[in-house]
Amino acid sequence: MSEQNVTNPDQGGEWWRSAVVYQVYPRSFSDLNGDGIGDLAGVVDKLGYLELLGVDAIWLSPVMRSPMADHGYDVSDPRDIDPIFGDLETFDRLIAEAHDRDIRVTMDLVPNHTSDEHEWFTQALAAEPGSPERARYIFQDGRGENGDEPPNNWTSVFGGPAWTRVSATDDEPAQWYLHLFAPQQPDLNWETPEVLEDLQKTMRFWLDRGVDGFRIDVAHGMAKPEGLPDLEEPATVLTHTDDDPRFNRDGVHEIHRAIRAVSDEYPGTANVGEVWVSSPEAFAKYVRSDELHLGFNFALASAAFDADEVRSAITSSMEATSAVGAVPTWTLSNHDVHREVSRYAPAAEEFGLTPGQALAVGAQRARAMALVELALPGTVFIYNGAELGLPNANLPDDSLVDPVWESSGHTDRGRDECRVPIPWEGSEPPFGFSSSSETWLPIPADWATITVEAQLEDIFSTLSLYRQAIELRYARPEFGGDTVEWYGAPEGCIAFRRPGGLVCALNASTEPVPLPPGEVLLVSTPLESGQLPPNAAAWLI
Repeated sequence: MSEQNVTNPDQGGEWWRSAVVYQVYPRSFSDLNGDGIGDLAGVVDKLGYLELLGVDAIWLSPVMRSPMADHGYDVSDPRDIDPIFGDLETFDRLIAEAHDRDIRVTMDLVPNHTSDEHEWFTQALAAEPGSPERARYIFQDGRGENGDEPPNNWTSVFGGPAWTRVSATDDEPAQWYLHLFAPQQPDLNWETPEVLEDLQKTMRFWLDRGVDGFRIDVAHGMAKPEGLPDLEEPATVLTHTDDDPRFNRDGVHEIHRAIRAVSDEYPGTANVGEVWVSSPEAFAKYVRSDELHLGFNFALASAAFDADEVRSAITSSMEATSAVGAVPTWTLSNHDVHREVSRYAPAAEEFGLTPGQALAVGAQRARAMALVELALPGTVFIYNGAELGLPNANLPDDSLVDPVWESSGHTDRGRDECRVPIPWEGSEPPFGFSSSSETWLPIPADWATITVEAQLEDIFSTLSLYRQAIELRYARPEFGGDTVEWYGAPEGCIAFRRPGGLVCALNASTEPVPLPPGEVLLVSTPLESGQLPPNAAAWLI
């Protein structure tokens, strides 16, 4: 372990058990070199903002070397920084300055696949079928006459086939390689020991630089079923079920034990896995004591703004983790999930609202759900811009760059609309994000009222609500305890109590309702004659 590692704040503590973690999508956070793409220097520049917000840690989406076919999730060199974002020296400075502010830094790890420009894949293409080079990936002979059909009927998560055929050698027919995502992201073969050894080497490389842990991409992937059986039902773009043979195979748990063994060499570090499974029983397996420290749980992000759905998401999540003594996690959005303001907005035409009015309702509901999320025990993840109440951006077709757009044959617009750069200041794009007016995704001109600058001194802003809520979460003893007790509540509402004494009430109905007994600590929307209005939440003690 390097000397850098001993500078980690609270070394050896389980800080992650109740942390507020802020996801930085580096391309969209802050651009300091003026090329229209966010960079690590921009993250360093905004550490004061993150300290003001009060977060414990940041999670950096991928900054490793990549051709950017999937904006960094196609890694060509896992042990270097891509020049788009900076260099290792800047990364080391980010670690040091973040730690000086008691902010920990975690980063994305992408073990399921590499870039097609990774040296291993270049070697595999040049090698013969059955060679050690090809054994690092999943190459198969095709079906049908002359192997002209893919090995099975699997489709890519991004749309289109999950197999691409390579050029034939002199003596053998052309094989196919598996890519559960874009063709530029060939899946690794975890049956080959060298694959795990290389990942462990990558982990130690970053942990020795002082990283506090990893967010593991596609943590329910990696292991493939024997024989690669066909899908029984067609798969939908960007979704899959728990019995999908492409994911959630039993063999993945042995991989996570090997990953955990490396993390345990570095006390005070923690891993969170992106685990897209719906069954609480399946989820619990990933957060057993010798696997992931945390599982990134999407139950709350998948729930509609509905009292029953929200309560069910909370209950199932807590049951899954408590069964194995693990910590629940909560999030309302990330770089793959539509922003909560847009997701919670009612259908404008159905309710006789203008699009702007519908978004205003969505913003109220997002504020309410932020209080629900931050009232819960466990670890909270905030996606950059959620604290500003950003909606999805309406982007023109010709600006879309997510590979989902092309892979789906322009039937799915992908995830660009929730990845638009952060508006920091000023009255027109790029709102202080960059000195260049040409940003990698265009920033809506009507975001002038929701910039950081516009919200910072406004005590009623969404940013101020987040700052108050995070501060109270740590300052008040009423947030103590690892469980919740449900109160009786009016129809369309929920209320729960933490063992320490905090009560959180959510009104997802259409009428104002009486509050539970207690002193009001914080509300997402002003009370109406002492009652909690619709689309609002309150904290009481």
